[in-house]
Amino acid sequence: MSIPYAFGREAEKRAADHYISDGFSILTRNFRYRKAEVDFIVQKDKLLVAVEVKARSSTFFGVTEIFVSQQQIKRLIMAIDAFVVNRNLDVEVRFDIIAFTVMNKQWKMNHIKDAFYTF
Repeated sequence: MSIPYAFGREAEKRAADHYISDGFSILTRNFRYRKAEVDFIVQKDKLLVAVEVKARSSTFFGVTEIFVSQQQIKRLIMAIDAFVVNRNLDVEVRFDIIAFTVMNKQWKMNHIKDAFYTF
């Protein structure tokens, strides 16, 4: 397992633990639809949350959360729409970004709820 892969997996584990401790259930991890991949999808009552996890080892190129592109947002929306429709779910949908910056072995998390909206 490569170091970047393990780093990303650790970030996803920490993000999932964060949602679980907040009472969410993880429905699926690494949901793929066409060219999109949603890191994980969680649900609590009637709220379905699509979670994008980003992690960086520095802020040299900017804060971690800015690395979600407009194209990626479009793909995430398309994937979650398919997920909800194919499962005939009656839920409210929210898109979150969990951004980690790790410096000197210290993990700093920024949880951005409602990171973007569908129109």
